[in-house]
Amino acid sequence: MHDRSIPPPDLSFRPPRVMGAVNWRGMWELYLKEVRRFWKVLFQTVAAPVMTTLMFLLMMVFAFGRGTSQIAGVPFEDFLLPGLVIMTMIQNAFANTSSSILVSKVQGNIVDVLMPPLSALELTVAWTLGGLTRGIVVGIACTAALGIFAGVHFYSPGMILFHTVAGCLFMSMAGILAAVWADKFDHMAAVTNFIVTPLTFLSGTFYTIDRLPPWAQFLAHYNPFFYNIDGFRYGFLGHEARPVTGIVVLTLLNVVMFAWTFAVIKSGYKLKA
Repeated sequence: MHDRSIPPPDLSFRPPRVMGAVNWRGMWELYLKEVRRFWKVLFQTVAAPVMTTLMFLLMMVFAFGRGTSQIAGVPFEDFLLPGLVIMTMIQNAFANTSSSILVSKVQGNIVDVLMPPLSALELTVAWTLGGLTRGIVVGIACTAALGIFAGVHFYSPGMILFHTVAGCLFMSMAGILAAVWADKFDHMAAVTNFIVTPLTFLSGTFYTIDRLPPWAQFLAHYNPFFYNIDGFRYGFLGHEARPVTGIVVLTLLNVVMFAWTFAVIKSGYKLKA
């Protein structure tokens, strides 16, 4: 006979889900959120930078004459293509993470990302890979669009892939750091206009650094974007570069940047009240 003094079992109870050492599902969902964020507005996040890059190419080619000017042994437009593509890729990797985090901070919904059981490492990886994905998507679209007006060469696909990933990862993490530091959009605009844009434009995007005066060549070797653009162009054209030096520099920079980004997110600096 049933004892009415004993309450029936609570069938609604569910034991907590065991996630293990890494919350793979949570990290994956945050990554998808970052991808969906720019994918929903492709006209703004992909088509717009492709159009801007195409205007750069056409303007420079028309100014110097299509097919009549050569640099590094190839037509000027062929030389420009790799530099413009990687410049656009890294700028958009930076824009993806910086805008995502800063908008969440300004709107006050950054807590929606910080409250779930995601560690600082998982946040860092998901945000960074989101920026990498946007950079790659923009790069593919740029190469296809610019390839209509310039020759696309593939001298070393491995070098192209390495510098694509290394450059986008570096700038994706730089975007995280900038967004964490910034309190308003004016701060982010200052970083973009006075740091990111000058360094990318002065890194050999439109020229070879051997055309610069000695002091400018010396400074260029301390610009991390120079190694990224130099190695990326080498992958397309086989143009004289410093591939080993570039790989070492970019690898070390990414390791340092990852450690720095992880430490900042873990500390909760300007993220947690």
